[in-house]
Amino acid sequence: MTKRVLVAMSGGVDSSVAAARMVDAGHDVVGVHLALSSSPGTLRTGSRGCCSKEDAGDARRVADILGIPFYVWDFADRFKEDVIDDFVASYARGETPNPCVRCNEKIKFSALSARALALGFDALATGHYARLTDGRLRRAVDSDKDQSYVLGVLTEDQLATAIFPIGDTPKPQIREEAARRGLAVAAKPDSHDICFIPSGDTRAFLGARIGVRRGAVIDGGGSVLAEHDGVHGFTIGQRKGLGIAGPGPDGRPRYVTAIDADTGTVHVGDATDLEVRTLVGERPVFTSGAPMAGPVECEVQVRAHGGLAAAVAEVRDGRLVAELRSPLRGVAPGQTMVLYRPDPDGDEVLASATIARADA
Repeated sequence: MTKRVLVAMSGGVDSSVAAARMVDAGHDVVGVHLALSSSPGTLRTGSRGCCSKEDAGDARRVADILGIPFYVWDFADRFKEDVIDDFVASYARGETPNPCVRCNEKIKFSALSARALALGFDALATGHYARLTDGRLRRAVDSDKDQSYVLGVLTEDQLATAIFPIGDTPKPQIREEAARRGLAVAAKPDSHDICFIPSGDTRAFLGARIGVRRGAVIDGGGSVLAEHDGVHGFTIGQRKGLGIAGPGPDGRPRYVTAIDADTGTVHVGDATDLEVRTLVGERPVFTSGAPMAGPVECEVQVRAHGGLAAAVAEVRDGRLVAELRSPLRGVAPGQTMVLYRPDPDGDEVLASATIARADA
């Protein structure tokens, strides 16, 4: 059945091929580029940055080749409020947020999707590496590029109008397809790191917005090892840049094991101090639309790539609690935990939540 499909076109190879496949499928396709910066740069810095004039131009040229209408929609104010400001506030609280998760939750599949539906579109397509089967969100075929984790916050209703056209294809084949289609973005570098910090210097970005909030770095015995200018410069599991002189008395490296934003205290310890076995998540989202009925065996992922452990999860007092079969290290409040049901045909996303606590 022919649908009116809005395709989010970033100017990269993935969304470009996604748009092309929607056209091939016979849908009525319109491309849209999201202007997420109030002062976009003229050029990208290699694979860093986004929303540049170069990216918008690349997306427009692809749309011209495909023969589809193309628009640029300004979401800069919404992006600043829901993603950038949230990112800064989270770090100020001593948390470690994932801005890509928040962008998908608040911008692409909330603000953008809502506007698309209001304008009469039937679906929103993106270049994410993930698959949908009967409304169920699954991992992509290309495990190295799988983005189901950052989509794990989507609701049943949001998934019902989403399309991920490239999730069934490995990335190298996507580039080959783009080249065959004559798309100049075929060899364009992938974006990485945090899109709104093109310099890659997260500490400087946060420092300019949070300011100096001095505190102490202390060890397990309470000894002050160093002073710092703000907890926003640290994350759980961090080893370098602690401002302390060398390893611990036992000669082992020291890591950030806890952050207390109220007192400005950064705790450091041994690697084993990072191990956690229980995760408690707030604001759970269930991709089926309904909470799990009792404990379920699953796998929990706490980072976009890696941080995976078998677990038993259930809802307790409105929170999502996962008891891990084996410990994970470096888990911080503010991270997103995503629950998967293992499946040979592609692990299925069951639920997600923002980690409020990680206990040993």
